[in-house]
Amino acid sequence: MGNNNMSESLDRIGHVDGVLNYLADRNEKPVSYTYQPPPGVPPRTGNYVKHTMPIYDGRALADRITLDRHGFAIVHQRSAVANFYDDSEIRAIYYPEVERLVKESTGAARVLVFDHNVRNRAKMKEGAKGISEPVKVAHNDYTLKSGPQRVRDLLPGEAEALLKNRYAFINVWRPISVEPVQESPLAVCDAQSVALEDFVPHVLKYRDRDGEVYSVAYNPNHKWYYIPHQRNDEVLLLKCYDSDGRAARFTAHSAFADPTSPPDAPSRESIEARTIAFFAP
Repeated sequence: MGNNNMSESLDRIGHVDGVLNYLADRNEKPVSYTYQPPPGVPPRTGNYVKHTMPIYDGRALADRITLDRHGFAIVHQRSAVANFYDDSEIRAIYYPEVERLVKESTGAARVLVFDHNVRNRAKMKEGAKGISEPVKVAHNDYTLKSGPQRVRDLLPGEAEALLKNRYAFINVWRPISVEPVQESPLAVCDAQSVALEDFVPHVLKYRDRDGEVYSVAYNPNHKWYYIPHQRNDEVLLLKCYDSDGRAARFTAHSAFADPTSPPDAPSRESIEARTIAFFAP
């Protein structure tokens, strides 16, 4: 289904006007430290500017949105995890669930689930360990440089052989509360509406290595989607890197303040699992 047909459908579905934070200068290469930087060095650089964008109801087009064309997909899966704040339960039960889901959704020969983030602003402010808050900056998790490097970091003995065939980094994002998401839902951008020049390398400084993600510069052509009141059995798959240049390669995404959300809405609770899907030659 081409992007023109998707665009024609937008007039017939609902949307909200959401504020998204874009990198102000696409000629700037931001740097963020994940630890206390040396004296005199700012912990992060990069100026961001707010743009109000229509964010459309992706659920209404779920049967027409595909991972390889649009960079994201909406699928359904119930989880057997009882407590998503229990790291051992996530690794024992959720990781195998995610592996099966990505295999079934992509046809990959092998899927590696290697990391996850649990997000809940309220718990983070209470000091809960290992809990993050939603990221309200338009970004993508990997770059043309950091995608293959991450494979080398994670699978040093196999990397060079694996890099010869197609592989893709796919994030699996779902709410984990019994109540639908109201506060800080996730918006994703149709990969067909984003130019490669809109992605700006953003260096992440770790103590032992440098990582790299993309910040996103504003482009009025961007088409954003979200799942209103997303339930915990509605899962977003996000393509954050694809070695195959014929498919969607990157997916800009960001949390945003839903203007229809009540001011006392509970903090969004979600998990994103990071995977690499390896495809047969």
